[in-house]
Amino acid sequence: MEKETKRNVSLTGDIKFTGLRLKEPMQTSAGFLGVKEALRHTFKEMGIVRSMRGLLEMNQEEGFRCPSCAWPVPQHPSKIAEYCENGAKALADEATRENVGSDFFAEHSVEELSRLSDFELNKLGRVVEPMVLKPYSIHYEPITWQDAFELISDELHQLKDPNEAIFYTSGRSSNEAAYLYGMFARAFGTNNMPDCSNMCHESSGVALSETLGIGKGSVKLDDLYGAEVIMVVGQNPGTNHPRMLSALEKCKKNGGKIISINPLAETGLANFKNPQSVSDMLGNGQPIADIHLPVKINEDIALAKLILKKLVALDAKNSNVLDHEFIVEYVDGYDDLLKDLERYDVESLQRRSGVYMRKIDKVAELLAEKSKIVVCWAMGITQHKNAVDCIKEYVNILLLKGAVGKPFAGTCPVRGHSNVQGDRSVGIMHYVSKTLNENIQKHLNFDPPTEKGYDTVEAIKAMHDKKAKVFVCLGGNFLMAASDTQYTAEAIQNCDLTVQISTKLNRSHLVTGTTALLLPTFGRSEKDEKNGELQFLTMESSTGKVRQSKGLLKPASEYIKSEPEIIALLAHTYFRGNHSMNWYELGQDYNLIRKLIDKTVKGFENTSEQSKGFGYYLPNNVRNRDFRMLPNGMAQLSITPLPDHQLRADELLLMTIRSHDQFNTTIYGLNDRYRGIHNERRVVFMNKEDMAEKGLTQLDTVNLHSNYDGIQRTAEKFLVVTYDIPKGNMAAYFPETNMLVPHNQFADKSQTPISKSIKVTLEKILRA
Repeated sequence: MEKETKRNVSLTGDIKFTGLRLKEPMQTSAGFLGVKEALRHTFKEMGIVRSMRGLLEMNQEEGFRCPSCAWPVPQHPSKIAEYCENGAKALADEATRENVGSDFFAEHSVEELSRLSDFELNKLGRVVEPMVLKPYSIHYEPITWQDAFELISDELHQLKDPNEAIFYTSGRSSNEAAYLYGMFARAFGTNNMPDCSNMCHESSGVALSETLGIGKGSVKLDDLYGAEVIMVVGQNPGTNHPRMLSALEKCKKNGGKIISINPLAETGLANFKNPQSVSDMLGNGQPIADIHLPVKINEDIALAKLILKKLVALDAKNSNVLDHEFIVEYVDGYDDLLKDLERYDVESLQRRSGVYMRKIDKVAELLAEKSKIVVCWAMGITQHKNAVDCIKEYVNILLLKGAVGKPFAGTCPVRGHSNVQGDRSVGIMHYVSKTLNENIQKHLNFDPPTEKGYDTVEAIKAMHDKKAKVFVCLGGNFLMAASDTQYTAEAIQNCDLTVQISTKLNRSHLVTGTTALLLPTFGRSEKDEKNGELQFLTMESSTGKVRQSKGLLKPASEYIKSEPEIIALLAHTYFRGNHSMNWYELGQDYNLIRKLIDKTVKGFENTSEQSKGFGYYLPNNVRNRDFRMLPNGMAQLSITPLPDHQLRADELLLMTIRSHDQFNTTIYGLNDRYRGIHNERRVVFMNKEDMAEKGLTQLDTVNLHSNYDGIQRTAEKFLVVTYDIPKGNMAAYFPETNMLVPHNQFADKSQTPISKSIKVTLEKILRA
């Protein structure tokens, strides 16, 4: 049954199947087919000449950073193809020749547009002029930029408390835009700065801060090349971070071993044909994962504890297995950890993990012999109730092996969007940094707020409770990225004003507050010229390197503005030019923004110069084995309990996943060819034994239900597909299944939604 909201808009689009074609899952990733698909998408959206110009400059020294994932660029990139298939799709998506303006919105209401799928909405193209959706209207209308800024300013001035406004940030924003945005929120008077980190890697930040003293990974890209073992945990790099496969391939060629830990065996880690290598392309490719451990959903702690127990047992026979010298000098909690491990027996841990003991023994024996170990992970372990503990347990393995703070070893949380890590570095945070606040007072000459703001979960609740009235989004598709779609929609619609700074149309522009603004902005690849000077932006990669990004393509419209300029002009309008910061000038010259970043943000120095070429690394205490900020001045081992899902007999655990034709909530196409899915997204992957027990056969239609706190949430009409996934587990694509995730079910400490371990039941729909 279709869900509807205030303006009679749909949260799902018209639910319909699109013609599923099943094939065998692929055994090799990338290769000629990957190149073909990349070029097909770009040529179709951008044309041949524009495509080749963009592709040849993406991730190059004088070019622009890929608008897709945050995987770092190597020191010596390929001159012709330092991008992957999904990076090419991301470029094609933002640089498309299709666009929508005032004539389009006059013809199509938000109610009509909401009937389209997320894929269909995205295909409409770039928004090319500022638009307003007035109260009681169902059609967007054009508005001048100045009138838009005045409208926002008036609404902000009318608020009784600055905390009635919320400023959300997507990971696509540059350091310059994020910095200005964060400073405007603080100058306005609030720390309500939720961001997309709250929904993905916040668990990593919490776990790493508490164990190692910094909320980022410790490795550089070159560390992966020389690692003896890389553990890839809860991650599908072949789809989500395809350029990472090149680093894994280099590790393999240097003699390293790759361990994959994930409920699904993903194609990218089975075999890889590197498009940058002629021999790979013409040959059989490179097998990537030496060992795959198909752990059950959210049983990583059981698996990691079992590996730790086996390492401790091997160390008792040969004291060289654990790095005792490192442990004594740098690590706190060793004796307590050993006592905790004694509480668990090997057999019960193995049963919980669902992994054969011989495979676990193989991993333990490999780790016992090696000390240059890197652990990489993504949302497969960050989006559980116990996500922080999951990460801490893997950090335990690294600490016992002395595998941090030295070359070719350490932590590598693989961030999703291209600058989500940079946003946090330059001040997008809902909590208070005393050091940053002191620097703001000293160098920017205003007093920032000193009370904690809302994170994403808290922001949604505040809007739902009508405690927040103005909601501004710097990029993203907030409605579809957040959990509990119905609840989130109701929250957004309770606002007096919602503002979306975006490149393309998405569902968050259709489910709005009483008044809504849609403000079009530049894509990463577009040339940004002001007063005759070509501007550049900076981003931070997953490994903490800051580098420039300089667009080169003609902008989609003369009526769009860059993110820094939009924020600067809004602030200039709000303060009427009466503020310690010269907002107008900052929006015209990004070097001025970077000078303020250098003065106020820890680790940034001479950024305009140092970010040239392939940039510079920000400081990282773990690389220097400096743990002075932690208890006893030492890295912390952690005692973690096993999860207790309390599943009913009829419940299974569902994990949300991406298809190969999407990036985050942006849907490029309807195929997931690595998993054998073509022309359909409404599928649920199931173990054949679970299907038999529930009386289901291939391609049966089911509704998915989650039941928390007495509330049933439903995602309608999914086709059942047999897949190699652990018994008791299922997988389905997001955002279609985000509505099953309750808004009040999230990770302890980090408040990240439990999107990777949702308790669900199935309802079979009988064919007519």
